[in-house]
Amino acid sequence: METECTTEQMEFQQLGRRRVIGRFDGGKISSDAGGVLLREVESRLHILKRLARDCFRDYRDEGRIEHSVESLIRQRVYGIALGYEDLNDHDRLRHDVVMGLLSEKRDPGGKDRVREQDQGKAIAGKSTLNRLELTSEDANEKSRYKKIVADGGKIDELMITLFIESYPSAPSELVLDVDATDDPLHGNQEGKYFHGYYAEYCYLPLYIFSGEHLLCARLRPANEDPASGVRPELERIVKRLKAVRPEVRIIVRGGLRVLP
Repeated sequence: METECTTEQMEFQQLGRRRVIGRFDGGKISSDAGGVLLREVESRLHILKRLARDCFRDYRDEGRIEHSVESLIRQRVYGIALGYEDLNDHDRLRHDVVMGLLSEKRDPGGKDRVREQDQGKAIAGKSTLNRLELTSEDANEKSRYKKIVADGGKIDELMITLFIESYPSAPSELVLDVDATDDPLHGNQEGKYFHGYYAEYCYLPLYIFSGEHLLCARLRPANEDPASGVRPELERIVKRLKAVRPEVRIIVRGGLRVLP
């Protein structure tokens, strides 16, 4: 049986003197238009642009690239911000014109794609994003598939640089909050351990914040002591801050629970 689609408008019960009408001629509609506001923030701060330019090495053949590193990072970050954490979601988002806009595609509708099967899909699919996220640090131009390499040290440096730039003048005091929290696991991921305090299988990432600014995020298995690795991370951050603002007073607050 063929699907019967209603193309005319439908009228519902009025609300006072207001007519309530359902229409089906809206064309391509997105539920993620709020992401355009995030794009305005990026256009002023250039955080994602700097992340792509300064913290990644791209060994792909330039003549065969359709999705730049910056475009891929924009797609992934905006997707997470809009609630699409799973890479599988992007196979559907590829048809969303707004996501094409957020990824700064010349044609957000994807009609300019090279392969006919990709036309209408402006942004990358899950497999391309997977290669972006899981490329090893030792990959190079001879690697078969994964050739976009993230430099963890430069990402760490950028996070602190952005924090320093957020202050128009040097503050007299900074407070660094150090804590660990649970990241629940629901499958057989590598490094899966049960944590007695949180009563679940989880990771135990380490975070260092100053106010609303994230300065450090380290993914760790739950069988490590919550304070594991804190000292070298603090030494790295404090050294960088003091190099720029030697007069600032730095206070460290910890909420870590040490395992018996």
